[in-house]
Amino acid sequence: MNTPRTTTPDATPPDTSTPHTSTPHTDASGPDTPGAGSALRLEPVTPANVDAALALRVHPHQEHNVAPVAHSLAEAYAWGDTAWPRLVFDGDELVGFVMAFLDIPWNEEKDPADRRSGLWRLNIAAEGQGKGYGRFAVEAVRDELLRRGARRLYVTWEPGEDGPGAFYRRLGFRTTGELSGDQTVGVLDIG
Repeated sequence: MNTPRTTTPDATPPDTSTPHTSTPHTDASGPDTPGAGSALRLEPVTPANVDAALALRVHPHQEHNVAPVAHSLAEAYAWGDTAWPRLVFDGDELVGFVMAFLDIPWNEEKDPADRRSGLWRLNIAAEGQGKGYGRFAVEAVRDELLRRGARRLYVTWEPGEDGPGAFYRRLGFRTTGELSGDQTVGVLDIG
């Protein structure tokens, strides 16, 4: 996604007292499903895990589709409470990074009342691709947005054969017909 267009969020501050966790999965029912006994959870970025976060790398053929974690963390710092960065763990293993954008004005010149929340960044470690970590991260963002009262989850992606459009469509996103810069805009009704 392009940089959010505001620095003044109206969103409720994130609840960092308890991490987002999944119900342990008991079977591997196909691609994009974590394996047996996995304990997926989101954790805030902290001094104890920031170096591991910075070392996270997507598959080399995806590097042109998503900014590195270091870039995302710099944006999260700059945008403050508008950004919701989290690390994705499977047990003790860091497997991904996800960042949501919260209640930003989408296109103030066209419609000042159009405020949106959604998925800003999703980086799944190269060795963790196809194991359900991306699906878990998107569902965790959905749950957080629902908790905050959102009714839709937006996402943008680089178009093209090797872009993540097919992944998002499998999760139920539909394109809006809009572009954010040169990226396709998708939306998922969540509430």
